[in-house]
Formats: sequence, structure tokens, C-alpha cells
Amino acid sequence: MNMLTFRNSIRLFLIVALFLGTIAITSLGAIMNTANAQASKPTIVLVHGAFAESSSWNGVLTKLIAKGYPTVAVANPLRGVKSDADYVASALKDINGPIVLVGHSYGGAVITNAVNGNKNVKALVYVAGFAPDTGETAIELSGCYPGSTLGSTLAPPVELLDGGKDLYIQQDKFHAQFAADVSSNDAQLMASTQRPIAQAALNEASGAPAWKSTPSWFIYGDRDSNIPPAALSFMANRANSKETVVVNGASHVVMVSHSDAVAKIVEQAATAQ
Repeated sequence: MNMLTFRNSIRLFLIVALFLGTIAITSLGAIMNTANAQASKPTIVLVHGAFAESSSWNGVLTKLIAKGYPTVAVANPLRGVKSDADYVASALKDINGPIVLVGHSYGGAVITNAVNGNKNVKALVYVAGFAPDTGETAIELSGCYPGSTLGSTLAPPVELLDGGKDLYIQQDKFHAQFAADVSSNDAQLMASTQRPIAQAALNEASGAPAWKSTPSWFIYGDRDSNIPPAALSFMANRANSKETVVVNGASHVVMVSHSDAVAKIVEQAATAQ
């Protein structure tokens, strides 16, 4: 190799190295900017209710994740208000930065009791969810207004070894009762994967409510057959809801059938000043 060829080879090598280095720096910068943008957003923690499980949030999660929100869908034990709230509270301790707590149905009672003075929790979002005051129970609140038909659709309680009882919705009644505005195929999957709730949990009195000190948002459907819409309206008004959205024709699983509307109100809570 003559000297001229050698010098040209060195020059080409340096140009390629500089080009690749620029790409690496640019890519690293993009990664860091994305990470910083995500870190600036609050973490959305979603808590499912009775007769459901974490995948009921999939539609909402998809939309929030696409917008860069850190998200956690907690597997609610459904054993008792205090023990379930303590479980969620322990999960919140591992999250740095602001948190938006979202609860569906019985999960609303759980988030009401899970804040426990955690100053990172900046907002509560009740999705067809119970927002009990001190001493109130889910059974009491669902019965304070007419309209709930849940009781007649429950299967015979499953007797547990500890003397407790687990409750399920009968699968052939699940679609009409729980998810009337969801396709029959999806409703059947939900019925087959439903998580039971301990009967005692629905009769357990709530502790001091977080909604008295933490801003709250509410969304529910006007065709809810589990919790009467009038009861949901009462709880939203009592909690001085920042915004209450009533979705026309929506069933109890408004987060499944109208995930866009639920994701929107969660984002409103997340961006509120």
C-alpha cells in the first residue's frame, strides 16, 4: 500500500468514526429526553374492583402508555377494605414522584383508604367506583338508592377454609349484569376470568376518606346495574368532584367499553395544577 492510499484510508476511517459517534450521541440524547419526559409525568396506579382483574384496564393502559405515562395495574386481593388498602399503599411506597390513584367499583373504596398520608398521591379518579365516608360499606352505599340488581345474579357463596365466603357473578348472567355494552365474546372472557371478592369485604366499614383532602374526579355510566348511578352521583357531589363525567349507555365496566373517556379524565387529573 503506497502512502497516498494509506492516508486516504485513515481519513475515511476517521470520517466514519465521527459519523457513528454523532449518531450514538444523538440516539443517547433522544433516549435521555424520552426518559426525562416520562419521569416528569405522574405514575398512574389503577386498582380493579370485584369480579374483575387487572386486564380490565388494558384499553385505558394502552392509551396512557402511548402518551408516556408510567403505569401500574395493581392486582387487588379483594379480601377486605383495610387489608387491600394496605397492600396498595405498600406498592405506592416504591413509586417516586407524583401518583394518580384510579379505582374501579370496590377498588374505589380501596383507593379511598390507601393514601395513608402519602404526599405523592396528587389525585384520585373514581371509575364507577365507591367513595365511602368513614364507617360506610360498599353494601350500604349500593343500596342507598334503587337500581342495583347485583344480588340476584350472584352464585351461591363459595365456603372458604377460614370460614369466610367468596362471591362470584353467575357466568350466564354476567354479560347483562356487569358488562351490557361489551361484546358477548369479551363479556364471556371477563366472566370466565372474574376474580371473586370476599363477602366480608363488601360489609367492611371504610376508614377516614382520602377524598376529603385529595382532589377527585369521577366517571361512570348511566346504565350501571351494579352501583346505581344516583349513588355514584351522590358520592361524586359529596367528594366535591373536580369533574364528573356520565357516559350515556355505559355499563359498570365503563373503562372497558369507553376506554377513551376514562383515559381522558385520568389525564385531566394527571395534568391538573
